[in-house]
Amino acid sequence: MATKTLKVAVQMDPMDTVNINGDSTFVLMLEAQERGHKIWHYLAEDLTYDEGEVRAKAHQVTVRREEGNHFTFGQEEMIKISEMDVVLMRQDPPFDMAYITATHLLDLVHPNTLVVNNPTEVRNAPEKLFVTQFLDLMPPTMITRREDEVKAFREKHGEIIIKPLYGNGGAGVFHLRENDSNLGSLMEMFLGLNREPVMVQKFLPDVVGGDKRIILIDGEAAGAVNRIPAKGEIRSNLVAGGAAAKSILTEREQEICARLGPELKKRGLIFVGIDVIGDWLTEINVTSPTGLQSINAFDGVKLEADIWKAIESKIA
Repeated sequence: MATKTLKVAVQMDPMDTVNINGDSTFVLMLEAQERGHKIWHYLAEDLTYDEGEVRAKAHQVTVRREEGNHFTFGQEEMIKISEMDVVLMRQDPPFDMAYITATHLLDLVHPNTLVVNNPTEVRNAPEKLFVTQFLDLMPPTMITRREDEVKAFREKHGEIIIKPLYGNGGAGVFHLRENDSNLGSLMEMFLGLNREPVMVQKFLPDVVGGDKRIILIDGEAAGAVNRIPAKGEIRSNLVAGGAAAKSILTEREQEICARLGPELKKRGLIFVGIDVIGDWLTEINVTSPTGLQSINAFDGVKLEADIWKAIESKIA
């Protein structure tokens, strides 16, 4: 048990949608409870700003690893976020204006109330854009809305991947070969859906061997899991049918973590999941990274305890 009982608000998705055998937020809540902390649950849409005060309709909650009966809510109450010790900002993307608005509201209480991850830096570090600050670590990449630019990129690099700039979970990821005639239709679809550019990257054949998720806690590499695509797929995300496999860090991956670590720590990004294919960094996930339960199972560790140690040390 922790030396001080903390009041913890968890801003996340509905509790009844949680997969207790895979969800990282769930084990963070279990660990908080085990350490003697009090937990409240609320949805991002329940946040309200009123004359200088940020509050939320919330329920105090207890959690248990029991399928179909994994949580119990107390009575609904209005909580002042400034009276919490910690807020875990854990709702899933899309990283849209609602998400960005939530970061602005939580900015008003951070760091007096510690928000994990730092909401300013969450806003400033969208997963597919933050990685562009580490040019030598990433594969050839383009961000654009211009079809002619994408065509020129494909002529230069051959097979390519096109994906939405603010997508998640492998949704909307397309693999186009050099002579694929669907490029025009695909760009038309993307550009018709929203006003955002797309991300285009050189296809990395190493993806058939897996897309590795590496967890960093307060800037330090803490564990990894390989995610292997299903047969006939290039998407390795577990929610897209990928299979988890035990993994250790290669020398190159250690180099990538060493480069990223100080920057993540400086920005207050305590819980981060990076994605590496072969020798290349493809994403830096800071919004609601996952992977704790898979790594725990393969490595016999308890990464959620390490995350809480980092949080408690900052509050102390």
